[in-house]
Amino acid sequence: MRLFVALDLPLAVRTSLGAWAAQAVGRDDRLRLIDERSLHLTLVFLGERPDAGAATTALDAALDSPPAPPLTVDSPLWLAPRRPHVLTVSLADPSGGLARIQADVLDAMVRDAGHEGERRSFRPHITVARVRGRLRPFELPAPPSMEFHPPSVTLYRSVLASGPASYEAMASVALSTLP
Repeated sequence: MRLFVALDLPLAVRTSLGAWAAQAVGRDDRLRLIDERSLHLTLVFLGERPDAGAATTALDAALDSPPAPPLTVDSPLWLAPRRPHVLTVSLADPSGGLARIQADVLDAMVRDAGHEGERRSFRPHITVARVRGRLRPFELPAPPSMEFHPPSVTLYRSVLASGPASYEAMASVALSTLP
């Protein structure tokens, strides 16, 4: 099974980003929009695993109801900048809480689930469209200005078939909200 750990997004954020992406991309068939129900922020991509047991245990060990950090939708971001394969929206993490959660999850996956850590530094973003073929990056309008607190961190199984992948939640840890 193909697994990843992601920060879940509130419904209002997914809806707003989905609408923004549809408007920003228009009818450009070189871009395939991600269904708003599937929008998330990947913390750790684990890849192919025989089962989810060790990753589930590691996720539980990594997070003990941490506070949901305040996050802000920042700007559009093409990845990779010269030959993009995805259109994303970057997020600002002013408190550093998201970076701490990501580091804790990554450490637990390396320690308890046999994951080999990534060499790239963590860049918080939400993928809103995938590029088909070659595309020169173009100017995009600013995404909606939003601050939000993510509700949870979830271990997902990515199910590949003909068409876009679908995601099945395997385990989840709620993030605490301040009163």
